[in-house]
Amino acid sequence: MKDSQILSAFAELSPTATADRPAGVLIFDACSVGVVLRAVLFVEAFVAVGVMFGATSALDWLTRLSLLTGGALPAVLAWLIVTCSLKTHLSRLPIQGQYAAGVSLGALAGLYGCGVLALAGFLEFVPWTASVFAGALFSALLVVGLAMRAKAQAPAATAARLSELQARIRPHFLFNTLNSAIALVREEPAKAEALLEDLSDLFRHALIDLGESVTLAEEIALAERYLAIEQVRFGERLRIEWAIDPQANGARLPPLLLQPLVENAVKHGVEPSARGADVRVSTERRGSTVVIKVTNTVPGGQGAGGNGLALANVRDRLHLLHDVQCRFQTALKDGVYQVRLEVPA
Repeated sequence: MKDSQILSAFAELSPTATADRPAGVLIFDACSVGVVLRAVLFVEAFVAVGVMFGATSALDWLTRLSLLTGGALPAVLAWLIVTCSLKTHLSRLPIQGQYAAGVSLGALAGLYGCGVLALAGFLEFVPWTASVFAGALFSALLVVGLAMRAKAQAPAATAARLSELQARIRPHFLFNTLNSAIALVREEPAKAEALLEDLSDLFRHALIDLGESVTLAEEIALAERYLAIEQVRFGERLRIEWAIDPQANGARLPPLLLQPLVENAVKHGVEPSARGADVRVSTERRGSTVVIKVTNTVPGGQGAGGNGLALANVRDRLHLLHDVQCRFQTALKDGVYQVRLEVPA
């Protein structure tokens, strides 16, 4: 099945840690493109508002803003780089120690920014003390914001995992699989044994704690198990095509992310159609990005390609892990439905 014809449709679509944590867990993580962008915009917004109090005109405001940005931007970038570089060491500190380290590094960053302006000769009076307190204040706000984000992420990820687990162990899927195995026991016992092994692996992955992320290779292996089960059930009605790029296998995904997508392809592509459907799973590494696509044909007249709640769940979990470094898109065109993911390599 060729899916290149629907790729053009994506050009028009928009992508739809805490005080009670034990030592050894990082309460804030600055190693993210999204965090860098938000931190820079946050500090720049404060600087822009602050210089309004002393500006006498729009030109004067712009001049003052440019001057202070020359010190504030290097300072915030220095803080982000240092805290990211020291994340392993920071995680070994107790909670209060991590907060203190973040604020202290902010004070040093304030001194650094002030020093940049002083060395450039832009300041008649060098406000060392004010710069220290400003850096400490901004870093404190950033640390608290990042810690609150990490705190909010934990229950959201847990809720998403429980939702996926509930959808995965659906009674009708379990009963259909067991019925298929029973039907094969006498005539093809080896196939029945393989079917039950695949089912066992699915349940094992659904019930164990896999951590925050797994590799794409692990997700593909799990999806293969699921589709092997459905292949026994649907036979020739389920036509599967794999196009896997080995260079993409190291990409990180939230656990149990790919299987719901192929399950949707089977549920909304194969089940409603007497002729079945084509299901294609492809991965490709493009520079620093990995593109993952799950594509399926849909029955004539079907207006939607999948379960909206399940897809929203996948999208939310993906953004929790990769933030602005990922994309999640869907498209339905000419009887072909596709889910497309982009994640860091």
